[in-house]
Amino acid sequence: MADPTVGEVRIGCQETFAAAILPSVIHRFSQAYPRVVLHVEQLGSLAAESSALRERTIDLGMFLLVKPNDDKRIMDDMNVEVLFHDELVVVAGRQSRWARRRKVDLAELVDEPWVLTESDTLSHLRLAEAFAARGLGMPKTILLTISTHLRANLAASGHYIATFPNSTLRAYGDRFSLKALPISFPARPWPAVIVTLKNRTLSPVVERFIHHVRDFTQPMRADQPASRR
Repeated sequence: MADPTVGEVRIGCQETFAAAILPSVIHRFSQAYPRVVLHVEQLGSLAAESSALRERTIDLGMFLLVKPNDDKRIMDDMNVEVLFHDELVVVAGRQSRWARRRKVDLAELVDEPWVLTESDTLSHLRLAEAFAARGLGMPKTILLTISTHLRANLAASGHYIATFPNSTLRAYGDRFSLKALPISFPARPWPAVIVTLKNRTLSPVVERFIHHVRDFTQPMRADQPASRR
């Protein structure tokens, strides 16, 4: 237990973190600590993550807070550390006609084919709010899926519009030739957090993993306006 170079780390996270944050963190961490075994369980809701932490089936959770104030009250027995604030972006393939525009209005995209996350996810809800604010219904949707890779592949074709957290675009933009479209969204806090159970002593190896997560997300925190830190 006292040796920080050996052991196991059990992580619960949303698809967003599994796709955008964990690959690079795991690679760096495993290079430094090759004798540590990492377990990643994708948990789709705050309730599932909180339950897993309380039952001690995971050591830490990583996710985006949907309603920051309400969510933190639910987790009053948790340590909640904000890593950075994410934001929603509308994305198309770089060869798409929309990617060449200097300005795009949401109304122009209503009849375009979209690939979105499920209707109960924050990305979907934020997009619905943005269209409703313009007096518009939801755009034409051809696919609903939580899969980051599936949405990225379809958007990369240039035929579809998608939404992603900006952290996901940072991770996949170059690989899939994706570009954020120049669309303005109201500034909304979307805290990306790492959560552990209060009054639980973490093993040294878990502490080391959390340190690697902080280091990796530091540039995301540094890029944000001071008012949103």
